[in-house]
Amino acid sequence: MKKLGAVLGLFLFFTVAVSAQGAAKLESAGGAEMTFESEVIDYGTIAQNADGLRVFKFTNTGNAPLIISNSKGSCGCTVPTWPKQPINPGEKGEIKVKYATNRVGPINKSVTVTSNASTPTKVLRIKGNVLVKETTPVKKEESLSPKAIN
Repeated sequence: MKKLGAVLGLFLFFTVAVSAQGAAKLESAGGAEMTFESEVIDYGTIAQNADGLRVFKFTNTGNAPLIISNSKGSCGCTVPTWPKQPINPGEKGEIKVKYATNRVGPINKSVTVTSNASTPTKVLRIKGNVLVKETTPVKKEESLSPKAIN
């Protein structure tokens, strides 16, 4: 009888443990979810000192409020701003990225977004090429020489 009680006790213990794991998986399956229109923004070829502001648009496609706790550029030339208030399910949001276009050359930077979404860290990318802004040559006026006065 004691063996039967021990076996039933173990069976009950494992049943509860497996059931709790299933419930935890169901809970983690829900929550906030960040779905971006695009995870890469291509600046294309832009002129030096052009407007470097671009926007990543996203929707919370989950079933809980989305809270973005941080957003960080891969260097000081890439500065993101993000919504500080929770984004409710079905609502849209924007992460704005300002790239310092005074730097000439290729752009290949990342923005790391940290949130309470089911994928807590998301890496967004910006790319492109900044070319030296062409300047119009200034004509020098002919200097006055004694011959020019006569």
